[in-house]
Amino acid sequence: MASSSSWKRDFASGLIILLPFIVTLYVIVYLYGILASAAFFIPAIDSQLLQDFGLPADMATVRAVEFARVFVALVLFVLIVFSVGYLMRTAFGDFVEGALDDAMNQVPGLRVVYNASKMAVETAVSGTEELQTPVKIEAWDGMRMTAFKTGQTTDDGRDVLFLPTAPNITSGYVVEVDPEDYEETDERVEEALTRILSAGFGDTHEGESPIPMAGEDD
Repeated sequence: MASSSSWKRDFASGLIILLPFIVTLYVIVYLYGILASAAFFIPAIDSQLLQDFGLPADMATVRAVEFARVFVALVLFVLIVFSVGYLMRTAFGDFVEGALDDAMNQVPGLRVVYNASKMAVETAVSGTEELQTPVKIEAWDGMRMTAFKTGQTTDDGRDVLFLPTAPNITSGYVVEVDPEDYEETDERVEEALTRILSAGFGDTHEGESPIPMAGEDD
């Protein structure tokens, strides 16, 4: 008979596999719902149009029309993103971006949301490799903490680092540190994030055999 530690381990392993998949599926369904509700502005796509494109009448249902509208809305969004991105590469694009930033920064409260979301998108989409480099900071005597480079520097030459909390990495501290006061490691981003998200319990070294616990069944 399997011990309690064995079935707990099996349950945890299954949860680690299924939970990220369920969360990802939920996000996809949620985004699909947003696009479906926002695609009402494409009334030209209806069941008759789908039949004109060769779709059988019995398949040109309301759900098929909704899916077609979502697909077209997504394509239009991608085209707009590429068009705006191409525009931003021109002098006129720089002027438009500067004018938009100035206008948003004049609105109290909203400017905080605007600047924070813009910085988050820039970090996630156009960040360099240095933006995700894990480093070690000695916060107290002999006690090290994991932080990540942001690629930003202060006017006096200090590097701006993000020091996340564990296991919730969406909160943390933005610290300004002299380059000689932190240590760069050969650790991968995945390894550092695994250790933080698991509160230090995660196995960050693939391929290593776990140490068997006393009393566990094979």
